[in-house]
Amino acid sequence: MVRFKNRYVLCEVVSEEPRCRRCIEDRTLGLAVRDAIARVHGDYGLACCSISFTVKYLNAYTGTVLLRCRKDSYRLLCSALPFVRYLESRAQRYPCFLNTLHVGGTVRTCQKFLIQYNRTQLLRLLQNCTNEEERQCIQKSLLSCSLTEEQSQSGDEEEEDGTE
Repeated sequence: MVRFKNRYVLCEVVSEEPRCRRCIEDRTLGLAVRDAIARVHGDYGLACCSISFTVKYLNAYTGTVLLRCRKDSYRLLCSALPFVRYLESRAQRYPCFLNTLHVGGTVRTCQKFLIQYNRTQLLRLLQNCTNEEERQCIQKSLLSCSLTEEQSQSGDEEEEDGTE
């Protein structure tokens, strides 16, 4: 039996409107990408890419998208991504574009790249702070995001210990 090899394309949805990211859905994004492939490469390109094309992961808050396609046709997909100019959701068009960040052979390699990419973006954000107050505000918000889960978990354990 032969295993079909896939490629995973990690993209970022870039839009000037903040409402665009909240309205992103898997189906909407998939249709926009398929439409772009059809416009650029015609029926042949659409047929090649649609064999195993899926939107594997979508984070509407960060605008991160993971697309899967066959190894043979990932170049067709990557060349059509810049032609996605808008996303249509709930009878509204939101202008945006897809920025390709990484192409990998597995989901795990894309996850590793995304972690490293987010770290570098946070460092850039901290370096671009104009004063110490902004820097402390960003650091405080980052720490509060990670510590709330730990505090809620430790609070649950204390409640369980007290009831026994």
